[in-house]
Amino acid sequence: MLQSLTVLLLCQLAGEVLVRLLHLPVPGPVCGMVLLFAGFCLLGRIPDALARTADGMLANISLLFVPAGVGVMLHFDLIAADWAAIAVGIILSTTAGLILTALPMHLLRRRHAADPAASPGKEQP
Repeated sequence: MLQSLTVLLLCQLAGEVLVRLLHLPVPGPVCGMVLLFAGFCLLGRIPDALARTADGMLANISLLFVPAGVGVMLHFDLIAADWAAIAVGIILSTTAGLILTALPMHLLRRRHAADPAASPGKEQP
């Protein structure tokens, strides 16, 4: 487990270093996650120990929301002052996310319906 945590933290550190050096407009942990995914692709599998560690962390992910909840309660006056702008931002970003997810899915399903032979698992003639 310690080795798996070390791998995860090293990927996050590498992501942070890349973001700082290359002035990338993405968070370091996101870049580290891409590096971890690239490592899995090169390896061709996810090591069992790393999968068990990640499952254990995901089982307790709700604990990570406690600091965010405390922050919301701590700055409740600021949120109350700008509630309209926050509500509009949440609604617009949620709508944009749904559209940008549903549109490619709709296009892919339409292409799949037009050419069912191209679906995975079926043999090509």
